[in-house]
Amino acid sequence: MVTDTPHDEAHGGALGARLNWLRAAVLGANDGVVSTAGIVVGVAGATDSRATLLTAGLTGLLAGSMSMAAGEYVSVSTQRDSEKAALAVERRELRERPEEELEELTGLLVARGLSQVVAREAAEQLTERDALRAHARVELGIDPDELANPWHAAGASFLAFTVGALLPLLAIVLPPAWLRLPVTVLSVLAALTLTGWWSARLGAASAGPAVLRNVGGGALAMAVTYGAGSVLGAVGV
Repeated sequence: MVTDTPHDEAHGGALGARLNWLRAAVLGANDGVVSTAGIVVGVAGATDSRATLLTAGLTGLLAGSMSMAAGEYVSVSTQRDSEKAALAVERRELRERPEEELEELTGLLVARGLSQVVAREAAEQLTERDALRAHARVELGIDPDELANPWHAAGASFLAFTVGALLPLLAIVLPPAWLRLPVTVLSVLAALTLTGWWSARLGAASAGPAVLRNVGGGALAMAVTYGAGSVLGAVGV
């Protein structure tokens, strides 16, 4: 029972990390769909020029994907720096006051439901095996071998946003002029239904409210931008 605890914890942490990445990918794709749809539908309200729509859509796709990647890189870099700093503090404490750290680890295991005797035995075994890894996982919730990677996060955000943005972009430029708007709106609403359902599933939440919020927000965004584009196109701006 004692020897299974670190494995189970690591397995659960890895699963949670994968779910977080998958959820971030779904939300990134959702952002790409909504923001690019807002741009191209707004421009479609002012003009039916395919070249103009393509230029606006591509510009929005590139700007949005780069912004997402840069933001994720900065955010995850900060997280990684914090994790490394916490590990450095823990490493110093283990070197300077090992007995106090052993008592602390024992207390943490007791707080997780182990008896005092079993917790003490587990803490001693974990400390002998790898004290830093034990404290990192139990005390800090960090896996020293799997620190957050800002480049992976940035690349994933860039890719997710781009994939989502391609749907409204292709939907607005490929069909004939009279079909562009309905095809785009229907495609976007279908995609938002899917991403809303999937994000709710990943979060173990009810799918209905999540889908309604997602679809409602996207529909509102397209309505507002189309209205603005129509007004600006009518006045010749």
